[in-house]
Amino acid sequence: MHTNSEQTRILVKKAEPEIWKTVIEIEHQLSQTTLDKKLRELIKIRVSQINKCAYCIDLHTKDALKYGETPRRIFALSAWSESPLFTKNEKSALKLAEEITHISNAGVSDECYSNLTEHFNKNEIAQLILSINHMNFLNRIAISTKMKHNE
Repeated sequence: MHTNSEQTRILVKKAEPEIWKTVIEIEHQLSQTTLDKKLRELIKIRVSQINKCAYCIDLHTKDALKYGETPRRIFALSAWSESPLFTKNEKSALKLAEEITHISNAGVSDECYSNLTEHFNKNEIAQLILSINHMNFLNRIAISTKMKHNE
């Protein structure tokens, strides 16, 4: 369990600063894509919810609000598939986020991928896949190192 009272194990960015520069550059490149910034943050929050990364949930909730996302939609995010608050394209992206995050369960279904192609072009699908996987990567670093907000 990740709690605030636990000590950070290691600061990866200080132990391997050159590699960390690459990690940050990937995030920078992803922020320059054509994907809607609010959708990117919703994906980051949902992936972080699944992975139980409190650090990332907090960080990306703040970013989503900054980009104009509503608290109501953020509160409903864990039940997105049942909620009328999300568009069909957002739901297709969130479904992909869940299937990639739970990749060992059944991979990414043909139905999920086919649905994506109705809402996004190939570049956007690639951007979604990269964004989702990068968030999973960052969650795993934050959780395994017990990263804190001040680090």
